[in-house]
Amino acid sequence: MPEEQGSQALKAIVHIFYALFIVVPYYYLEALVTLFRPKKKPKSVKGEVVLITGTGHGIGKLLAIKYAQEGATVVAWDINEEVNVQTVQHIQKLGYKNIYGYRVDVSNRQNVMETAQKVRNSVGDVTILINNAGIMPHHLFLEHTEAEVRRIMDINVMANFWTLQAFLPAMQKNNYGHVVTLSSMAGLLGLKNLVPYNASKFAVRGLMDGLYEEFRRSPNNNVHFTTVYPYMVDTGLCKSVEITYPVFFKMLKPEYVVEKVFEAQVNNRRYISIPKSFEYLITLSTLFYPEKAINYFTDNIKTDLLSDIAFESKNQSNGDQKKAE
Repeated sequence: MPEEQGSQALKAIVHIFYALFIVVPYYYLEALVTLFRPKKKPKSVKGEVVLITGTGHGIGKLLAIKYAQEGATVVAWDINEEVNVQTVQHIQKLGYKNIYGYRVDVSNRQNVMETAQKVRNSVGDVTILINNAGIMPHHLFLEHTEAEVRRIMDINVMANFWTLQAFLPAMQKNNYGHVVTLSSMAGLLGLKNLVPYNASKFAVRGLMDGLYEEFRRSPNNNVHFTTVYPYMVDTGLCKSVEITYPVFFKMLKPEYVVEKVFEAQVNNRRYISIPKSFEYLITLSTLFYPEKAINYFTDNIKTDLLSDIAFESKNQSNGDQKKAE
């Protein structure tokens, strides 16, 4: 037994040495060479069936428009039927007829499964799934109610499980498809006033990383996964912010984010940070030690969401004051 353990240990050491000093440098060199090669032609989405959640407004609506413009058949899901109908009608007025709208509560598994069957019957198998729907209450952790926390998890996390269970089997069977999920910078680092939201977006990151690993190990896999980590986007969810240097850290325009999401999907990017510079900043932050160094930056170069409760309370007070006047 000692001899067997010694042999196993030696084999492990040799294997690790080989990986660190031969395999890893080789792939770094390969990645460096790739930077100077002509880029591969992005894949077309013409004729693809693209299902997008949360299409009633903001990024979801703009994604629906973008994919319709690129020749895809778009399936638009939103819990708010009125605004979703407006999205569908807007796309139809632009001249794109391959657009289908459904009222769906993505946090309700039964509703997702039943509507998914309607989509398959009416439109066909979904080949690109974009999980965009989400909510973002932002106030201190102890101010979140139980109902609020459960709703965040149901919409931001569990809904991803239900849509994946509905559409991933056909992608796996056909060995063809793409799943895009919008996480957040809050899925990469902790932020004040966003603790439950943080947890939900970290969960999405784990879900997508795990799926990538499972499918990657299948021979000749052609089902792709893209996780998107955007900074704050000016869609109305960020009700009150404190940004020390807005010239460098201003909120992103949703149109810009949509272009980057589309670019990542058609190029089979595994993940993308928007803007890309934040990817380097987050990597750099892990190098700071001790913690006081990190804390100095977060305390003095702020990109904070302030409490939406305080914001709404202030607006209410101002409204009452104006009425009194």
